[in-house]
Amino acid sequence: MSSTPPVLLNTGVQMPLLGLGTYKLVGSEEVYQAVDAALVAGYRSFDTAAVYRNEADLSRALKELLPKYGLTREDVFITSKLGPKDQGEKAMEGALCSLSQLDLGYIDLYLIHWPGTQGLDVADKRNPGNRAQSWATLEELHAQGKLKAIGVSNYTPAHMKELMQSCKVLPAVLQVEFHPKLFQTELRKVCEEYGVCFQAYSSLGKGELITDPVVLEVAKNCKRTPGQVLLRWAVQQGVPVLPKSSNPERIKDNSRIFDFTLSDMDMDRLSALDCGQKYCWDSSQVA
Repeated sequence: MSSTPPVLLNTGVQMPLLGLGTYKLVGSEEVYQAVDAALVAGYRSFDTAAVYRNEADLSRALKELLPKYGLTREDVFITSKLGPKDQGEKAMEGALCSLSQLDLGYIDLYLIHWPGTQGLDVADKRNPGNRAQSWATLEELHAQGKLKAIGVSNYTPAHMKELMQSCKVLPAVLQVEFHPKLFQTELRKVCEEYGVCFQAYSSLGKGELITDPVVLEVAKNCKRTPGQVLLRWAVQQGVPVLPKSSNPERIKDNSRIFDFTLSDMDMDRLSALDCGQKYCWDSSQVA
């Protein structure tokens, strides 16, 4: 039940390289089962969001399971996200709601989930102002110690540069879609320039990449599953991952990515799949 290795954030806090994504985990029983399997497998990071509607279920599961495994609140890293409906004026209300639902004293990392605002057109000129207002709110709660680190998700290079020009506190993390078919070169350069941790979601391309011929061949050669190969490809580059599953065996499998190394040739073969393919949301049109 040893925990996974960490990455150092610009706040001086360490975040595990492996976390459990909880998107689409619905209901207290499913969340409990997944968290239980994850803790046993060595996961110490859990990623939720207001829009997932499972913050309270995650909290209940952790409060019950942490003592079972001799762990405390300080042993786990919890990420949640501000919903697009709360972007702007409602940001304080939204963030306080997440804090209340999780009821764990503080949130380790809180992200603006999306650069746009629910109910506004993507091209609406109010979007940048709403983002800035949300960020100022997160900075305030960060100063109070309620949000230990703050960051953003689904931001483009333009959104990131805009934020860097106005923020008082640098974002600790940018969480975006990242896999061999979406290498995100420009975004990674921006993150490197400003000391922001680049974190991946959808590492398996919504499951599409586990049947890719190159991925299958690499997996066969190193006697690993395609999922393990895709996750290893990211963490070997120092990129934290958040595989999501409700299946205890798959949760365990996804954790077994620190006991093997991909060869330089295999890394290059996987990286050569880059073609800008997005399987999730596209925020490039958000003003």
